[in-house]
Amino acid sequence: MRPIRIGISSCIWEGDPHKKIFNGRRIVYLEESLGHFFMRKGVMAFLIPSPSSVYNDFGDYIQHIDGLVLQGGVDVAPGSYSEKVIKSDWQGDAERDLYELNLIKGCWQNNKPILGICRGMQLMNVAFGGTLFQDISYFKPEALVHRRADIYEKNSHEINFSPDSDLRKIYPGLESGVVNSIHHQAVKSLASNFVVEAISPTDKIIECIRMQQSSLMDPFCYGVQWHPEFQDKKDKRLLNPNSILEYFLEAIKIRLQ
Repeated sequence: MRPIRIGISSCIWEGDPHKKIFNGRRIVYLEESLGHFFMRKGVMAFLIPSPSSVYNDFGDYIQHIDGLVLQGGVDVAPGSYSEKVIKSDWQGDAERDLYELNLIKGCWQNNKPILGICRGMQLMNVAFGGTLFQDISYFKPEALVHRRADIYEKNSHEINFSPDSDLRKIYPGLESGVVNSIHHQAVKSLASNFVVEAISPTDKIIECIRMQQSSLMDPFCYGVQWHPEFQDKKDKRLLNPNSILEYFLEAIKIRLQ
């Protein structure tokens, strides 16, 4: 059997015309740890470039990948869920949103499993009609600090699994766990046909979502607000990241049989 092929959406760096590196050209990139996260399981990871004036149809990519991963990065633009920007710092990247929304739509229509990580979970929610908090502390000042630039992935907190969640199957015997936390936006209204898999118990921020299925062969969409692909290896409290990876890969395998 050939290796599983995962398509990963690009992060986009607009470039800096004031710096000599790349001469100000726009760069699409993959965070190294995410590629290695899949490669260590024998999976082939492919970065899907952003669209251009000469190529904007991702049908061929979708036909040749077995699943899609939406990686983290810049904010989701409020306009992508029909809201106005409250602060200029929260404008996000509407162009990247559109590119990834088209990937989500194509993979969903072709029953290619989708895993959303951090921003990826948020955009998955938006793709199916949900909305976001543009900034957690602005709308919920009593909330935990979900992002600390000074310690980055070392910032962590507890999550509680929902009673009927797949997380309880992924992590048998557990009803809660600890995850890293590197986000300032979050799910506000949940998309229809999705269920909450886990919340942060202190402030009720949604930390994991899943599209409902009537059978295992229905479209698979799963989102985690944390980053299983990189975390503090010294922190043994954290949930085993391989369990999420294996759960996603299993959804792909049953479609390749």
